[in-house]
Amino acid sequence: MKPASDAVSRAGWRILTLVCAAQAMSLLDRQILSILAGDIRRDLGIGDAELGLLYGTVFALFYALFSLPLGRLADGWIRTRLLAICIAIWSLSTLMAAFASGFALLALSRLGVGIGEAAASPTGNSLIFDVFPRNRRGLAMAALAIAVALGLGLSMMLGGVAADWWNHVFDGPAPLGLTGWQFAFVVAALPGFLLVLLLLREPEPGRGQSDGIVSRRDPAPFRASLALFAAVAPLTNMVMLHRRGASARTWAVNLGGLALIVLAASLLVLLSDRISPRPPIAFGPIAIDPHVLQWCVVGFGAFVILNLFQSLKLSDAPAYTALRTPTLLLLMGAGALQTAINYGVMGFTPSFLMRTYGLSVRETGLHFGLLSAALGMVGPFIAGPLADRANRYLPGAGRIGLTLAALTLSPLLAIWVYTAPEAGSFYGRFTLYSLVLTMWMPPLYAMMYDLVLPRMRGITSSAFVMISTLAGLGIGPYAVGMISDANGGQLGSAILAINLVAPVIVILLVIAMLRVKRDEDSLVARCRGAGEEI
Repeated sequence: MKPASDAVSRAGWRILTLVCAAQAMSLLDRQILSILAGDIRRDLGIGDAELGLLYGTVFALFYALFSLPLGRLADGWIRTRLLAICIAIWSLSTLMAAFASGFALLALSRLGVGIGEAAASPTGNSLIFDVFPRNRRGLAMAALAIAVALGLGLSMMLGGVAADWWNHVFDGPAPLGLTGWQFAFVVAALPGFLLVLLLLREPEPGRGQSDGIVSRRDPAPFRASLALFAAVAPLTNMVMLHRRGASARTWAVNLGGLALIVLAASLLVLLSDRISPRPPIAFGPIAIDPHVLQWCVVGFGAFVILNLFQSLKLSDAPAYTALRTPTLLLLMGAGALQTAINYGVMGFTPSFLMRTYGLSVRETGLHFGLLSAALGMVGPFIAGPLADRANRYLPGAGRIGLTLAALTLSPLLAIWVYTAPEAGSFYGRFTLYSLVLTMWMPPLYAMMYDLVLPRMRGITSSAFVMISTLAGLGIGPYAVGMISDANGGQLGSAILAINLVAPVIVILLVIAMLRVKRDEDSLVARCRGAGEEI
């Protein structure tokens, strides 16, 4: 069967619009915490490290963990329906935050948002790649990156304006006892329910149709999804290893990996406590050291990643073969480290502006939110078509080269930006910085999903989400918050410190450029050799 032409159908554009809207709302509900952080910090009596836990770690664990079974479900079930259900879950969880009066309920809300949003990326990417031909996917990924930027900007604009308006209108007792930041969560939650109705009306596209590959029907997607969850979750993973007749070597790798993860987490707890001692966090009658919570969550996630690869090796050898492609692993590593920078920077930049330049929450939300949204749309709009053009002249390596250029320059610009003497100068410098920084996502994402077969894109997206979320949301914001607390709230230096991983990113991308063509050309043969029927 031959692939479809480069033309995109009306249904394709409609699906792209709905997926982009879902991504924008996902970022809106996820990121709104950053602009409300100052008020939340004051009302709940917590520090920057605890905000990092809420913004990143608590969300990241469940987002990453549930992206695996939901990604597998996206590879076999009705994706439009799955996405609609998950949007309803994260919108209800966002609404729950409006009634939080302590750390515990707010953490529970973030947990629910993480579970719901876990389906957005694997489901959305799988849908887009089935309605957009190979030579138009850079454009589609650019549209998706624009939606991410729009959601990020809206989270700050909507959150800042809604909270400020509510506090001014109700100077005294407010309806339901809500404060401004709590009302902002109500506003953020409502649009998701409209999108649920639109997605439930959208027909499911044919899987693999744009690649000319007929994908076999999955007879039991829910059973496979639950099996994957059991295979990656601690304790149940050992039951699944036993049922699948795992070899002694597999057991040794699993238990040895677990021991190393526990050791690493313990050392990181001691190191974090030495850098920035924190008081315990109350969860009802239970008090937990935030550093213990942080590194236990990250360690849990690292063990899940190990279990994922072992599970695929035993249950889906072709997918395991594709995911172990060296170029794909290099791109995932580079993307994960850059995600740590992005979330560390964007999670605390609103607070940096308010503390450093004395701006109000409304001013910061409007000005920084509008600027971030505009620049976040312009950068991918340029990068998407540019990535497609580069791929035509230099297949594979052209896309990676564009990512490499952006991520080599951006940390140098960050030093210039976060040492600006006043707000106007900051915004001017941030304009160039953001344009460069937003150009890495479309080419890297397009390249990653070209390195696997169509039926594997959901699980590939989930694996990348797991890895990048743990490194990005799980470590980036917490590291910035911890460094800030240790240095008396100096967010500028803390934000710059997270950029120290940039040289590693450059090295990974250079190696990927050198071998991408070889790995892309051998994909079908390697998967066939592992038992795939193509």
